[in-house]
Amino acid sequence: MIAWAVPNGRKSWTVTSRALALAAVLVIVSAAADAQTFDLQGFATGRAMSVTGPTAWTRGGLGRFDAGGSPSEKSNSDALADLNVGFDWQPVQHILVHAQGVARAEPSGTRGRGIGLATAFVEANIDKGQNTFIFRGGQFFLGTSRENVQDLWTSPYLITYSALNSWIANEVRPIGLHGEWQLLTRNAVITTGLTAFEGNDTMGALLVWRGWTVGNRLSLLNESVALPPLEAFKTDFPLQHQRTTPFQRDLDGRPGFAARLRYSVPERFNVQFTRVDNRGDRKLHGTEYAWDTTFDHIGAEGHLRNTTALAEWMSGHTQMGPAATAIDVDFYAAYLLLSQKVGRHRFSARYDSFNTKDRKQSLTDRYDETGHGVTVGWLVALTPHVRAGAEVSRVVGEHLDAEESGLEPRFNGRSVILEVRYSIK
Repeated sequence: MIAWAVPNGRKSWTVTSRALALAAVLVIVSAAADAQTFDLQGFATGRAMSVTGPTAWTRGGLGRFDAGGSPSEKSNSDALADLNVGFDWQPVQHILVHAQGVARAEPSGTRGRGIGLATAFVEANIDKGQNTFIFRGGQFFLGTSRENVQDLWTSPYLITYSALNSWIANEVRPIGLHGEWQLLTRNAVITTGLTAFEGNDTMGALLVWRGWTVGNRLSLLNESVALPPLEAFKTDFPLQHQRTTPFQRDLDGRPGFAARLRYSVPERFNVQFTRVDNRGDRKLHGTEYAWDTTFDHIGAEGHLRNTTALAEWMSGHTQMGPAATAIDVDFYAAYLLLSQKVGRHRFSARYDSFNTKDRKQSLTDRYDETGHGVTVGWLVALTPHVRAGAEVSRVVGEHLDAEESGLEPRFNGRSVILEVRYSIK
């Protein structure tokens, strides 16, 4: 067991030696592989956060961020470190094998897994003139994000992700089969895709019970993460553990589906529509419920010289539980991000808007939430391998079920983040 502690000795955290083992194995594999068919990606990140607001959601609180916060909602500092390592291996022509592992050192009290698998899939690419066919099997992101466009689903714009993509990172990552057709026209690329998936049956638990957050933490395969201490777990859902496992074995035996259509002008503009339906059966399976969640997503981005504009919009519906105590909620999230690159520097600003609307309007449980956030940041490439950055974020909102659980309903938060990242590429 390896341990780190901050200088004041008040906070410490541990990460098992398996984190180093993961990095060592991937480095050894990459060294042994043919350099022409093996591409290793990875980065090590150190981050210091000062957060004002409730205790972080990762510790079972209602905080808006991945770390920091305190019961008194006064300013609190945390330090974090993580290692993201992935590879793309092409054993034969047209076949790609991809995997991404994460190891992280987080503040004490964090409920979750310190090391694990984020994505792993096998992909076949077939080119036929102007047509490209892609087939993929495993666990993967759906390709909706306009922010997270760099290796290992990272963002070149800000340290944290929008509320919309923070939820995707936490709770939406299919395990299944994907087929895609890309048609190259004279000036653009038209893409259509269809995905059948499983293992994402609890999609909605974090969104409704915890609420919207802003961060960059990826939930890992079979990782159980914290839920806040709501009264509903004592009254309506006493068999539900105060944790949820977003990516695990399939609970209900019913596959979900996703479809998308995209139009893009390379390096200039793109717009995409995606429809997702996990077809959850809403029943209790041991200590977890399956949630029936559907949503529509539209994303667009444009580039003009060194200026980039991004926007994403999501609207959906989720249900869970038997008729007498069922949860029935509409949800929405959107953001607009503007970014300007000046030499080695990048300056970005993002505005987030989000809400959930309880369609039942129960007298005992109200799953209504509304809020917004503003984030500004600066990133600088110190060397080809080292990136530093600073970011300030302010998120405000109100969650009515927190009030009915004896908690303060209006839980706002402010974070200041300093980060240094070393990339192996």
